[in-house]
Formats: sequence, C-alpha cells, structure tokens
Amino acid sequence: MATTRKKFVVCIRNKGYEVALEPRKIYQVIPDAEAARHEQLRVIDESGEDYLYPESYFAPITLPQSLRRAVLAAA
Repeated sequence: MATTRKKFVVCIRNKGYEVALEPRKIYQVIPDAEAARHEQLRVIDESGEDYLYPESYFAPITLPQSLRRAVLAAA
C-alpha cells in the first residue's frame, strides 16, 4: 500500500486573511491538483478546516522527522 507523505508550508503573508492565517506558522497542505493549476494551496487553517489560499502566501518547508511527529501529534 502506498502512503502519501504529508507536506508542510510556512505562512509568509496573510493580507486579507488575517483571521485565518498567522505569519511564520506551519500549516499542513492537503493535495489538490485543481487548486495547484490556479496557483492556490489547500491548507488546514486556524479554523481547523481546509481552505484555498494563494500559493504565494506560503513557502514549502522540510521538517526533521522528530519535528514532523510533534507537529502531526499536535493537530
């Protein structure tokens, strides 16, 4: 069985989404090919739900395994 590795980004901008996104915070990305075609990312935001945001508001990051586990456990 294939597993999909969870991807994470850090918020680098939140103009217009101040309530939903916090700069410098790590967010989990939900794969969405249609959103990607429109330069959008689907992330789990402050509401705990997944929504689309401009891709340019985030930078991709790679977390060390111990930090990945901690971030996923905190969700």
